[in-house]
Amino acid sequence: MTRAALVTLLLAAVSGASAQNRTVTIGLGYFPNVQFTPFYVADTLGYFRAEGLNVKFQHGFVNELMPLLLQGKLDFVVGDPEDAIFAKTQGADVKYVMTMYQKSPVTVFSLSPLASAAALKGKTIGIPGPFGSSYNAVRALLDDAGLNDGRDLKLATVGFTQVEAVQAGRVDAAVGYVNNDVLNLARVSGKKVYTLDISSAYPMVGAGLIGSARSLAGDLPGKVVRASQRGLKFTVADPARAFTVARPVFGAQGGTLEILKASTPLMTSAWTQQSGLGSSNPAAWTKAVAALVTQGSLKAGVRATDFYTNAYISKTLK
Repeated sequence: MTRAALVTLLLAAVSGASAQNRTVTIGLGYFPNVQFTPFYVADTLGYFRAEGLNVKFQHGFVNELMPLLLQGKLDFVVGDPEDAIFAKTQGADVKYVMTMYQKSPVTVFSLSPLASAAALKGKTIGIPGPFGSSYNAVRALLDDAGLNDGRDLKLATVGFTQVEAVQAGRVDAAVGYVNNDVLNLARVSGKKVYTLDISSAYPMVGAGLIGSARSLAGDLPGKVVRASQRGLKFTVADPARAFTVARPVFGAQGGTLEILKASTPLMTSAWTQQSGLGSSNPAAWTKAVAALVTQGSLKAGVRATDFYTNAYISKTLK
């Protein structure tokens, strides 16, 4: 057999194998962005294909993607745990199955020192609005510190202009992301940015994979989670290389290596060292769900395990 004929046969075999792969569609929030690097890496380096899957990504706002998940038009959505929690409480049969971030990137940031939540007393704190994971987190922080919006401080809606609002002095501090807003404020102001860790009051994990009853049947979730864990592992081990691999997907406007390097420490913890990357810490979930009950966002009696599972996590991928 000639070399050309052998190459032709090999290409045909690869093409045939690809055709037999199952297509899985994953919804990713917003637009192509560096924050989704672990998934782009898993696709580009063939981790999904190794599981017999052809992956397609669909970008959009999570409130648009979640209905598509429930309609069976998407197999998984990458969203905040609160997206799964509140969909579940409204009757949707969904579960959060893998986390990208062991620690939520939500923080309170300011150009003035923030020694503790008490430093917020008498201040105006900018928030995107009374919605989303950042709002749940700051409410939990205030509850934990015994502070009340309107009495002890003011939560002011500034949309997604937190950085500009803090820099201009329209608010004293703002709620945003340690791996994005904090970096941007430091860059545009040229000043030190102070942050307040919210995790002791609200130790919720960050964005991760959410599946529906349909997509969580059979062996599909195990395959998707395992490929995604491999993407996480590669990204954590070598952020610079992962950035290079993924950048053709998200492009020059999709974020910087600085953002990815600020994100990777959030992807690991003492918990992942024993339970695997992407695994949810039950104690953290339990405390966070309790905080949501306290603020009236959830009814008393709900269990954290109603909303998440570690059943598909490979503990050997650390």
